[in-house]
Amino acid sequence: MRRTLLLAAVAVSAAACAAPQPGPGPIAYNQADLVGPQGFTGPTGPPGMQGPTGPMGQPGYAMSGPPGAIGPAGPPGPQGYIGATGASGAVLVGARGQTGAMGPAGAPGYMGAIGPQGASLAGPAGPAGPPGPPGPQGDTGYTGVQGATLVGPTGRTGYTGAAGVQGGSGWTGQQGVTMAGIPGGAGPSGYQGPPGATGPIGAQGGVGLIVGWMPYREFYFDRMGWSLRASDGRRASEIAAYLAQNPSLEVAIDGTGDDLNGRRTASVRNALLQAGVPAYKIQMGAFAAPDQRQEDQVQVLIKTRA
Repeated sequence: MRRTLLLAAVAVSAAACAAPQPGPGPIAYNQADLVGPQGFTGPTGPPGMQGPTGPMGQPGYAMSGPPGAIGPAGPPGPQGYIGATGASGAVLVGARGQTGAMGPAGAPGYMGAIGPQGASLAGPAGPAGPPGPPGPQGDTGYTGVQGATLVGPTGRTGYTGAAGVQGGSGWTGQQGVTMAGIPGGAGPSGYQGPPGATGPIGAQGGVGLIVGWMPYREFYFDRMGWSLRASDGRRASEIAAYLAQNPSLEVAIDGTGDDLNGRRTASVRNALLQAGVPAYKIQMGAFAAPDQRQEDQVQVLIKTRA
C-alpha cells in the first residue's frame, strides 16, 4: 500500500517538472492567503478484517407460565346434622290467684285493763334556720389525660423517574440455550359450593321439672270442723284443670296424722277425686315444711312424677 502511494507521488513530481514554464509576468496578490485549495478526498480504503465473534449470550431465563384457569365451583356441602334436643321447659311461677273472700267476723274480745298513763310528748320542733353562706370554691381539677394521637394517612407515591439514555448495542452473541418455562401455578380454588340442606329440627325438650314438693293451694276449715267450705269446690276444680294441662305433675295432700287432720285431708281428697283428679296422682302424708303449716288449713302440693 505504501509503495503504491510513493510511486504515485513520484509520477506527479516528474510531470510538473516536464511541463513548459510560463514567462515572467505580473504577480497577483489578490488571494485571501497563499494556501492552495483543499485536495480531493482520497479513495475509500479497503474493508477492515472481520471482527471476532462475540461471546456466547447468557442462557434465557426460566419464566413461570401464566396462572391456570379458576377451578369449577365445589359441590354442595353435606346436609347439616339434626339439631340438638331443645332444652327442658322452664318452670315459671303462676299468676297470683284471686283474693279470697273475707272470713266471718271474730267474736268480740274482752275489755282490756286500763292502760298506764301516757308519756308526756315534747312540743313540735322549731322552724329550720336560714341556709349558711356558700363554702369557698374548690381547687381546680387536674389536667385531663392527653387525647389519642391521630396519625395522618401516608402520602402518595412519587412519580416514576425519567428513563435513562439507551446504552449502545453490543455485538450479537450466540443464541442462548432455549429452556422451557416452569409450569404456571395452579389456578385459584373454585367458588365454595352452596351450603347443605338444614338438618331437621331437634326433638322437643322435656317439660320443666319440679323436683321437690312445692305448695300450690290451701283449703281452710272452720274451727274444729272438717267439711269443705262452699268456695273450696271451685278450688278443687282449678287443681284438676291444672293437672290436666300438665300431665307430668302429681299432687300431695299434707297431713299431720291426728284424727281431725285426717278427716280434713280425706275431705280434700274426695273433692279432688270428684273434680276429676286420678287417684294414682294423689298422695297423702306429711309433705309440707312444719313452719309453713297453719291452724285450720290443709295444703295441697305439686311436683313432677318420678
